Amino acid sequence: MPNNPIRTNFLVIGSGIAGLNFALNAAEKGKVTIVTKKKSIDSGTNFAQGGIATVISKTDNFKKHITDTLTAGGGKNNKKAVEFMVKKAPEAIKRLAEKGVRFANKSGKLLLTREGGHSEKRIVYVGDYTGKEIEKVLSEKVKTHPNIEIMEDTFALDLIISKKSCYGCLSIYKNKTVPILADQTILTSGGSGQIYKCTTNPKIATGDGVAMAIRAGAKIKDMEFIQFHPTAFARKLSPMFLISETVRGEGGKLVNKKGINFLKNDLASRDIVAKGIYLEMKKGPVFLDISHKKTSYLKKRFPKIFETLKKYGYDMAKDKIPVTPAAHYQCGGIETDIKGQTNIKNLFAFGEVACTGVHGANRLASNSLLEALVFSDQIVKNLKKISEKEFKKVKFQKIKIVDKNSNKTKESKKTKKEIQEIMWEYAGIARNCNKIKKTALPKMEEINQKLKKIKSINPEIAESQNMALTSLQILKAARKRKKPLGCHFAN
Repeated sequence: MPNNPIRTNFLVIGSGIAGLNFALNAAEKGKVTIVTKKKSIDSGTNFAQGGIATVISKTDNFKKHITDTLTAGGGKNNKKAVEFMVKKAPEAIKRLAEKGVRFANKSGKLLLTREGGHSEKRIVYVGDYTGKEIEKVLSEKVKTHPNIEIMEDTFALDLIISKKSCYGCLSIYKNKTVPILADQTILTSGGSGQIYKCTTNPKIATGDGVAMAIRAGAKIKDMEFIQFHPTAFARKLSPMFLISETVRGEGGKLVNKKGINFLKNDLASRDIVAKGIYLEMKKGPVFLDISHKKTSYLKKRFPKIFETLKKYGYDMAKDKIPVTPAAHYQCGGIETDIKGQTNIKNLFAFGEVACTGVHGANRLASNSLLEALVFSDQIVKNLKKISEKEFKKVKFQKIKIVDKNSNKTKESKKTKKEIQEIMWEYAGIARNCNKIKKTALPKMEEINQKLKKIKSINPEIAESQNMALTSLQILKAARKRKKPLGCHFAN
């Protein structure tokens, strides 16, 4: 049987911007417990370089930002959700600044940059490490808040569900199964980029939240739309190093092996640019060139990118940087309303794991941190505490934890690589419905069935199960979409 349950009001699974921001809001209403499978600083937020989109320029307006978002999303967006996010953006940025996030400014006025798909300069930023700065500021506030507890190195295994209501989750903590019971459970576990061989996502992005939600009976939407960032550094790194879209926003150009700028618009939306690079790479390598800028400028504006590339022998002020598309963002996810509510009572979702509908078929650059921030500001109102009597009726699974050095664990690592190969080959930028149906789906079904038979478990095995289930959901959705849209095109 599992250990004695931990009791809390709000259980937050994930420690990125959505989870931390929600926790700080919810802590005013009750006790918050944050569960994260590594350290609290390990999140997709930490990898976000560009910034946050917001309308604060005199030449800009909400209508333009809304239109840009809908255009990038192929019109598949939830327009009401888009309007809600865009109009809430300025006050969300203001609150971040008040919490201590030091956005780039000149004489107190926020500086703005531009990214692909945006008709105006509207991205507020902190150098080329915006996400890291936000994560740092929010983490510091969370760690000192008396109403918030952080459980690091804790793997959320499955949601505790009874009669279409959520009562928390069953976790693996210190090699033991521990139920965490909560009045409200909030999934903020990020995306699933690690199901692909080439991705900019951190190692933790294994689709855990979506997989848990599927097993719990939550509605999942738009999972076929996986965004590929156009400009990952073309070196075998895991995860791949991202070269921010703001490099092009500040004048960088995409060129082929002959030095020719082959795109009509280097700042088109990500789907267009990624497709253009993908097709050009069939002829030869593609490069990002911003060598016309001075070293002093590049070091100040892109400190992290400059130093990282230098480490691999590239000088941004002199060299053309080899780039390639890589899996970057999950546009779909667990279906929610604008308050984060799922179809399961007491279960909410925010950030990349959720599908509010704002991104449609393709996310507009720098709307990701914005979405995570704005929607997680919607704290659960009129919190109804679940009685202890009701909790006592909930049954827990009996799960045996297997050693991390077991043969099953080693096999699961091989299975992860197999999943990544299948998804990269069949569910990338270019897709073929027949190949997905005849080859990719049967392979993924077989992997899922094999993994389901494993009863003794640990985080490594659980991750492989989650990756397989999330991949299967993506492939099923991709097979149904006969006409390509947004992130993908027919091959």
